[in-house]
Amino acid sequence: MKKQNKKEYHPVVDALGKRIRNTITSSSLVQKNVAYDADMDVENLRKYMRGDQEMKISTLIRICRGLKITVSELLLGIEDDLKKD
Repeated sequence: MKKQNKKEYHPVVDALGKRIRNTITSSSLVQKNVAYDADMDVENLRKYMRGDQEMKISTLIRICRGLKITVSELLLGIEDDLKKD
């Protein structure tokens, strides 16, 4: 049986995942701690970071809480990132 290809999402999903990953790295945070603070499983957080899964706004808010930043801080300039790709 053939494996299905990755579902295609809007480019913002990938850009948002990169921003989450970069915030974790630049802030010296630990993925499992961010996931715990966001009240989610670390595997789900990793799916969002890879751009493999779209998220609800409520999930975005929870992830930002785990990152200890505001949603506005995470999204600031994301349009410019999309133009680069």
